[in-house]
Amino acid sequence: MKKKLGLALCGSYCTYETLFAAAESLKEDYDLIPIMSETAAHTDSRFGTAEEHLRRLEALTGRKPVTSIRDAEPLGPKEPMDALLIAPCTGNTLAKLAHGLTDSSVSMAAKAHLRNGKPLVIAFSTNDGLSGSAENIARLLNRKNVYFVPFRQDDPIKKPCSLQADFSLLGETVAAAFEGQQLQPMIREI
Repeated sequence: MKKKLGLALCGSYCTYETLFAAAESLKEDYDLIPIMSETAAHTDSRFGTAEEHLRRLEALTGRKPVTSIRDAEPLGPKEPMDALLIAPCTGNTLAKLAHGLTDSSVSMAAKAHLRNGKPLVIAFSTNDGLSGSAENIARLLNRKNVYFVPFRQDDPIKKPCSLQADFSLLGETVAAAFEGQQLQPMIREI
């Protein structure tokens, strides 16, 4: 039987194409539980419509995505997952996780999941990773059962504070998290 892996998407729409390609390999090893923040589930962008993204996530996982706090809460006590991967995780969601705020389907899924003591894997994409979000990243580094997909600056010239996870390492990071290990090195070359 495959382990249950929650796949939670936040609103870093520019990463969706890369994420969906990388997530294809995850479905070979895991039973994927789709979660999408309310904002991501209802916002069209220059990278596609919300409806397209929801449809694509459902096609990938074979399930209708969880898109509300109410529907995310049972993912901890009643329908536990073996691990939860938030990819992409925005700076906004990083702040919520770092400070214990629960006001979205993704932050509720994370809160409900963490109380079970199972791995939470974060693949962030944020334009302020080396400025405003740096403190939240550091705070989460010190949390038990929280792991980061290794990351790098995605455009050091035009966006010098921007950091983005290496989505090609999603599977390796989740596997390491199941072993209680942080995949190293965490900071990768461009």
